[in-house]
Amino acid sequence: MPAVALAVTDGMLHYELSVAVEVFGADLTHIVDPWYDFMVCGNGPVRVDRFRLEPDHGLDHLAHADTVIVPGWADTDREPPADLVEAVRAAHTAGARVASLCTGAFVLGAAGLLDGRRATTHWAHTRELARRHPKATVDPDVLYVDNGDVLTSAGKAAAMDLCLHLVRLDHGSANANKIARRLVIPPHRDGGQAQFISTPVPEPDNHPLGELFPWALERLDQPLTVEHLARQARMSSRHLARHFKHLTGTTPLQWLHTQRIRHAQELLETTDATVDTIATATGMGTATTLRRHFHRSVGVPPDTYRRTFRP
Repeated sequence: MPAVALAVTDGMLHYELSVAVEVFGADLTHIVDPWYDFMVCGNGPVRVDRFRLEPDHGLDHLAHADTVIVPGWADTDREPPADLVEAVRAAHTAGARVASLCTGAFVLGAAGLLDGRRATTHWAHTRELARRHPKATVDPDVLYVDNGDVLTSAGKAAAMDLCLHLVRLDHGSANANKIARRLVIPPHRDGGQAQFISTPVPEPDNHPLGELFPWALERLDQPLTVEHLARQARMSSRHLARHFKHLTGTTPLQWLHTQRIRHAQELLETTDATVDTIATATGMGTATTLRRHFHRSVGVPPDTYRRTFRP
């Protein structure tokens, strides 16, 4: 059972903290059994906005976790507490995967974990993070960054995206999607998606692509193009691209590609279909094409992914 530790101290943001508790601390053994062994680590009672939190262990216990989550740090104008920084650094040295949510990246930066790595945080604080930690490459335009053993996310909703990404890495796409459905949130936002989208995704009947998304998802096995999508949406390709950027933060073809990879992951986890069959079902054409795109997007070949996540 993988152990996840939430590092807490006074002055953290309660939303990001509660996101981590909701994903990793809830009893979800009806979805994945065993689930995570979740613990809250802090040196004594912690004040989080109007809430008082009683940790299970001291900060030194972070070194016993497989994954350490660092919630948002409220006051980025001052350095995070030295005991928190040292405990996070020690946990990483001991082999833990360390993930920050929102401005928790400032804690990782103070611990030296961002040096030589890409990182992100809430877009309003990316300039300060880059100024304070010049050895890091701070990207203000993404939802989260995965460096393997060090991960950082943008603010608020992006914290949930990163938590679900961690679940997807540990337990597979199908289970991450089940948890997303339980939380009534979209399961498919990738880390490379833009942080700031000028128009949030509204209810299906209230925007011009409301009927296009489900139509495309039902036809992933077909060689869809931007022209096909534009024709179905009854608008020009340029107009379609503009709406996609506003609604999803990405392009129509990149969105399609992401959905095909996600569908391939679910088929690998939940069926015995061959890679050739899955390539056809996801519109990739051939097993060779699927393997190339899958490996590039997920990091492992389809066969390895199936062996890892097939029940």
